[in-house]
Amino acid sequence: MSIEAVRAYLAEYGLDSRIIEFSVSSATVALAAEALGCDGAHIAKSLTFQGEPNTILLVAAGDARIDNAKFKAQFGRKAKMLTPDEVIAATGHAVGGVCPFALPQTGVEVWMDISLQRFETVYPACGSANSAIPLDCETLFRAAHALGWVDVCRDWAESL
Repeated sequence: MSIEAVRAYLAEYGLDSRIIEFSVSSATVALAAEALGCDGAHIAKSLTFQGEPNTILLVAAGDARIDNAKFKAQFGRKAKMLTPDEVIAATGHAVGGVCPFALPQTGVEVWMDISLQRFETVYPACGSANSAIPLDCETLFRAAHALGWVDVCRDWAESL
């Protein structure tokens, strides 16, 4: 019922009516882009990494890849992704529906990668493997309670 938690969370921002639920899976960047009829770069994927003491949830453009050197320089640790079980335990969302909304009050730091800033609208998941929401970057940042913008990805600049 993670999507219901996200729906209630986004209602506090007046955004719940924007949630789109698909009859097909949107669990990967490619599937979400196909369901939405957009380029995969516009998908705001949520990646979860081990952190000390908190889990790091990074929201990045669908065509961006983690740059290990940049990640280590920014966060002081290697980019080690959580296992699917660890993702559920840390975020309350299963892989395929992970998003920066309705997270536990403590233990997760949300950061936004600058790869998203080139788009007027991006589409993060909403807690299920068949949902998304169209948001501008400022609204996404605010609703996610992000701590800041970081530059820890690669391969996206070539697509500008």
